[in-house]
Amino acid sequence: MSAFANQSAREAAERLSHHPCFNQDARHQYARIHLPVAPRCNMQCNYCNRQYNCVNESRPGVTCAVLSPGQAIEYLRQYAEKTPHLSVVGIAGPGDPLACASDTLETLRMVKAEFPHLLLCLASNGLNLPPYVGELAALGLSHVTVTVNAVDPKIGAKFYRWMEIDGRRIEGEEAAAELWRRQQQAIRELAAAGTTVKINSIYTPGINEGHIETIAQTVSVLGASILNIMPLLPTAGTAFASLAEPDRATLQQVRKRAAQYLPQMAHCARCRADAAGMIGEEHMPKQIELLQIVARPAPAPASAPAPAMNPESGLPMTLSPQLRIATSQQRPYIAVASREGLFVNQHLGEATMLRIYQPGERRSRLVDMRSIEHEGEGSSRWIKIVEKLQDCSAVLVSGAGAMPRKIFTHYGITVGIVEGTIDEALAAAARGGDLAWMAKPGFRCGDSDCSGGRTGCE
Repeated sequence: MSAFANQSAREAAERLSHHPCFNQDARHQYARIHLPVAPRCNMQCNYCNRQYNCVNESRPGVTCAVLSPGQAIEYLRQYAEKTPHLSVVGIAGPGDPLACASDTLETLRMVKAEFPHLLLCLASNGLNLPPYVGELAALGLSHVTVTVNAVDPKIGAKFYRWMEIDGRRIEGEEAAAELWRRQQQAIRELAAAGTTVKINSIYTPGINEGHIETIAQTVSVLGASILNIMPLLPTAGTAFASLAEPDRATLQQVRKRAAQYLPQMAHCARCRADAAGMIGEEHMPKQIELLQIVARPAPAPASAPAPAMNPESGLPMTLSPQLRIATSQQRPYIAVASREGLFVNQHLGEATMLRIYQPGERRSRLVDMRSIEHEGEGSSRWIKIVEKLQDCSAVLVSGAGAMPRKIFTHYGITVGIVEGTIDEALAAAARGGDLAWMAKPGFRCGDSDCSGGRTGCE
């Protein structure tokens, strides 16, 4: 073995010894922090509920706030001051880090510049990972986790409802095959670059229970270093909600067979996207409070002038075919109702949460997630929601009744009933606000695609 190879092996061993997720002994000595800067995802998994703004659940993809890169660094500064045993900074969502590549890479660059002694880590589904392997390696990213639930497209198709690839939504075996092709490329190239690669596989009864050993054997050949077999966590609101969580004895047997090919991680705590501290520690209230304070947008004025009204319909002129949105310094943000964070595809009446964006022609930024549950009934419901949106110039939805449209407009918030992706809607708003080409024709409250009913809409 060459001197260079010896040095590389020593560096890899040292990295492993300091990472609490990759090394069971390190979990008792070192802390990690996840920076939740990646809200969007490029696929819908059948075990994942994309309603992620929560302080009470402990599962992947959940956070109590979403941060911009600048907010993430400020949060890291404050957390690092009181955590001398912090060794790892990771990005694991709440969506997929490389579906939000700009913010993810910007955050990693800032961390590397200010905290060069900390290990950098990232967890991804792998769908958009290959184009960024070189840049991640150049940043000194030491550890990457890739979730591989199947290496057979027939099995993989059972895990994923859809994927967004190169601006096109695909489903079924075609999607699963393309995902696995990209995952193979990424694992191979990461390993060749000297990155330690961990594979997460979600053991799912009736779906891939006889397939885990094959996954282990296959990814070991590609260069993966460790395998984390995670038991399915049945989650409300998902296609797999009715499946049973595997018991410990079954999981131990599966890990024993997979251990023929790769070392096993058996201490996974199914961490949140905003996890911090030692693995297994409770999600501390003070940490949640700090994270929410850092993420909070600046206060905005309480009111803004209302736009002109159409005298015939009683609705705002901005709901005519010339749908225009104009942001301002007082109202720089746009609220969006979306089921998964990719499309404008939720009616205002059924939404329980609104995503708050700062639009940009090249890149828009998610700045907040605001719950609008339990706000009452009738007009009082909409007035209470308006009070939460005083920094927003518009709300983009796939449908809204006459009552909320009149109330929102009265308080200076345009209601845009549109269809399409969030990114293209926000880019159009940033270019001058003309969204007429995205307007949804012929919408009526109570249409068949609305799961919220008409309560409070009319």
